[in-house]
Amino acid sequence: MTTQIHPTALVSPSARLAEGVEIGPYCVIGPHVTIGARTKLGPHVVVDGVTTLGEDNTIAGQANLGGPPQDLSYKGEPTRLRIGARNTIREFVTINRGTVKGGGETVIGNDCLLMACCHVAHDCELADRIIMGNNALLAGHVLVGRNANISGGAAAHHFVTIGSFAYVGGMTRMVQDVPPFMILEGHPSRVRGVNVIGLQRGGMSEGEVEALRQAYRRIWRSESTRRAALEELKVEYPDAQLVKQLILQLEQTELGAKGRYRETLREQFLKLGHERILAGAAQ
Repeated sequence: MTTQIHPTALVSPSARLAEGVEIGPYCVIGPHVTIGARTKLGPHVVVDGVTTLGEDNTIAGQANLGGPPQDLSYKGEPTRLRIGARNTIREFVTINRGTVKGGGETVIGNDCLLMACCHVAHDCELADRIIMGNNALLAGHVLVGRNANISGGAAAHHFVTIGSFAYVGGMTRMVQDVPPFMILEGHPSRVRGVNVIGLQRGGMSEGEVEALRQAYRRIWRSESTRRAALEELKVEYPDAQLVKQLILQLEQTELGAKGRYRETLREQFLKLGHERILAGAAQ
């Protein structure tokens, strides 16, 4: 399988293209870009910066990947964007590379679907099998767990964590961490229930789902305090792994003064960014 580059595309001689890559009309590929086997780029796609695309990705027309972060602290450092395999990234999606203060790289996992006009800002980390609906927006430093589903027009404040298997309703404003396995919806946003359908599709057993139902009732529908409810659940469900994950993330959220756990990690991100980017550039 040969690499195909449309004659109108501008591909830097320094870019690294694997076997079977297809570059569509009027694409622009920068000098520090690596594109994995069989990845396909539609018309007018721009891939810039220190950006790596894995195998079998499909990038629709007009997407912009690896552009500089929209952050005033950025001074042209060689920060990165790393995208895994088998992702579908649709029209006009923008994904920015990282900042030194945020750890140095933006990461997209595998098997994700980013629908038209989504934005993933600097230093975000997306796990595998994530769906982002049209016009969903992630500010900087957002972490999204596996199998999360973010509906159209939803927007996440910087440093928010969106838990695994969370379902976020359309137009929802996320200013605090989103608990895993739950449905979040509204403005202001509220936890509405357990994401039963998403969990079933993910292969979770009925016993695991029922344990999460009981946890939801205890945490969000009872008169117990949050702390008391979590302690009770630890005793009652010592072996329920999903309940344990829910409890852990809720406890981490409480560590953040504004309900965003990743706010507490700023110094760690800065140190990591210096190690990844500045120390490497100095060598």
